[in-house]
Amino acid sequence: MQYNKVLDNLKIYEAGKPIELVVREYGVDEKDIIKLASNENPRGCSPLVQDAVCKDVGHMNLYPDDSSYELKEALAKRFGVNSKNVIIGAGSDQIISFGVHAKANEKNSVLMAKTTFAMYEIYARQTGTTILKTPSNQHNLSEFLEIYKSREDIAIIFLCLPNNPLGECLDRDEVYKFLDEIDKDTLVIVDGAYQEYAKYIDKNKEINPKEIIQKYPNVLYLGTFSKAYGLGGMRCGYGIAKEEMIEALLKLRAPFNITTLSLKAAIVALRDEDFVQNCIKENFEQMELFEKFAKELGFDFIKSYTNFITLEFKDSKNSTQISEKLLKKGIIVRNLGAYGMNAIRVTIGTPKQNVRFMQEFRDIYLDGMEV
Repeated sequence: MQYNKVLDNLKIYEAGKPIELVVREYGVDEKDIIKLASNENPRGCSPLVQDAVCKDVGHMNLYPDDSSYELKEALAKRFGVNSKNVIIGAGSDQIISFGVHAKANEKNSVLMAKTTFAMYEIYARQTGTTILKTPSNQHNLSEFLEIYKSREDIAIIFLCLPNNPLGECLDRDEVYKFLDEIDKDTLVIVDGAYQEYAKYIDKNKEINPKEIIQKYPNVLYLGTFSKAYGLGGMRCGYGIAKEEMIEALLKLRAPFNITTLSLKAAIVALRDEDFVQNCIKENFEQMELFEKFAKELGFDFIKSYTNFITLEFKDSKNSTQISEKLLKKGIIVRNLGAYGMNAIRVTIGTPKQNVRFMQEFRDIYLDGMEV
């Protein structure tokens, strides 16, 4: 059977190894496995959310409210926008897909950082568009602008703020200065999946959705309930943009794209901000321990504004071997070797999980391992 040619060179997105796979492949007892690979909230979701979902289980036979009215209203109130400025997706990555398919085609191109969320490229390649990347791994807006000014076919620019999988984050003012240079027919997708973390520790990193879409009508802002809100398994994200853009994206949305329980969970999660802030506070308290640990052992890390940290190694150590040895110990991390980096990404876990990671990692790292 013949398939569309664009699939020939399209890579399949590889998520972090699930616990079940580590049990099967490495024979580790499930209770001894800690997953620090997918940036989930280690404290889970709010108890209020758990109670609400349990009470709503009996409604699983019913389709959800296809308008997502209550969730849109709650998000509109949270961000000071109109509900017509909001679109709901099965994770924010579904809205990435909407944005890409609304603008990209084989006659134009899409621009992104060299190392950023893999789904930007995967969705873009589905359209046959040309992929452009900056030379630097981290976001360098001078490089973005140089590439943008050198071409007339760039339809979409991706800015991941903070950036996954590295953790760095641009200041709001430099983002706005960059956007001032961008033509209003170029779609700029600002991915704020980790914004709750960034703005907690540095207000200069905060991207206000209402402000940015008022200043720049070509911006699509993305948020998610998968990270700080602890609802990764519920797959619920949102986009905020000018009404005209939302109307275009809605044409790409399938009916009932969010489950009944996902909607309930997200609506209730927004009501328990104290839980979220406590999770974020603990996250950065534990992050400091990782930074001290890296300095103690003498390897580099990227300053992170997220719930994960990227640890970079010198040539005497190899991230693939380190990741493999950690897996045999029942510790799942994200190897960034596929991105051409000698580094691993580690989700900040619970205090107990973090202590165990550091103990096991120390033994592996100091083992005199050859490349």
